[in-house]
Amino acid sequence: MPFNSAMASADPLLAYGARIAGDEARTRIVVDMDREPTFTVHYLNNPVRVVVDLPATAFGFPAADLKPSGLFKDIRYGTMDANSARIVLTAKKPVKLVAAKAQADEGGKGYRLVLDAEMLPPEQFAELVKQQSWTAADTAKDVGPVDPTQKTDPNTFLVAVDAGHGGIDAGATGTDGATQEKDITLAFAKIFADKLNAQPGIKAFLTRDKDQYLSLSERVTIARQNHASLFISLHADTLKQKDIRGATVYTISDKASDRLAGEVADRENDSDRIAGTEAQAQPAAVADILLDLTRRETQAFSISLAQDVLSSFNGQISMINNPHRHAGFQVLTAPDVPSILLELGFLSNKEDEKLLLDADWRQKVADRLTEAVKQYRVSIIANGG
Repeated sequence: MPFNSAMASADPLLAYGARIAGDEARTRIVVDMDREPTFTVHYLNNPVRVVVDLPATAFGFPAADLKPSGLFKDIRYGTMDANSARIVLTAKKPVKLVAAKAQADEGGKGYRLVLDAEMLPPEQFAELVKQQSWTAADTAKDVGPVDPTQKTDPNTFLVAVDAGHGGIDAGATGTDGATQEKDITLAFAKIFADKLNAQPGIKAFLTRDKDQYLSLSERVTIARQNHASLFISLHADTLKQKDIRGATVYTISDKASDRLAGEVADRENDSDRIAGTEAQAQPAAVADILLDLTRRETQAFSISLAQDVLSSFNGQISMINNPHRHAGFQVLTAPDVPSILLELGFLSNKEDEKLLLDADWRQKVADRLTEAVKQYRVSIIANGG
């Protein structure tokens, strides 16, 4: 049958709604359509773009509904010819669609095209572009999980060591204004990671190994993409109460355990705002009982790790009163990676600041923290994990 352009364009798909949510680590785009679309996905470089090709489509939603945000700095869409249309997403950094699917709308209003994007290491993006042939078969390999940058044996216990703050976000400052939290955390993180890497069966990696800014979501995403067994975020905050000193271990909770925990969480969560990163709504989680069960199990493991740290510190490292506290730290939100935030001490206290700058004290704390990770790993293995 000969191709009839009038017929092809007479009944295009209707894209009647759209929305975008996320941040500069993970962003979700949803387009509501009257029927199930077929589509292909490809990538372009210089600038980084994600290209989604569709059949003939009429875009009937306001442009403001897909206002660029999160990973994307420009979004364009429209008709290519009588039987095709295209969405072009220009990204702020290398990116990959980890999921792209058309799913039926629960209310019977057609289908939703769901695009989940994650940040991608530059070398992986370059390889993705290089391997493309721009055929429909590409989509199968161009959509999927980001490859881990940490190449480890599946039986290796992998620890993500997160030096808090960095770059434009200096974090807290010492009593005389000279000591910066970002320097304290990075110096300690390197010592701690080296000690972990000296242990058989354990490997550690740093979320940042230099003075650079990472958003809170980027830190979480790096741990998740590498399938980390643990995530430990290191900090050295300040408090209005100059007499409070000692280490604190935090786990995540919707409600802060006390006012001090809430204040610390609020300051740490302000990291993105201080660095000028626009806060965006997080991608909607799948309303799924399995995900909820995963979160609960992860929370239990996080608490177990916190207890191992406290046991290892007890009588060896100074801790504040009630040293295990909890609050809504954004950096602890990985649903599948047990995570703790460790305040090594408080830069607002002169005695703590002196210790935080002391090389021997750093070695001692790193040793005790390493022992805690070893104990946690032994208990996980004993329980079949």
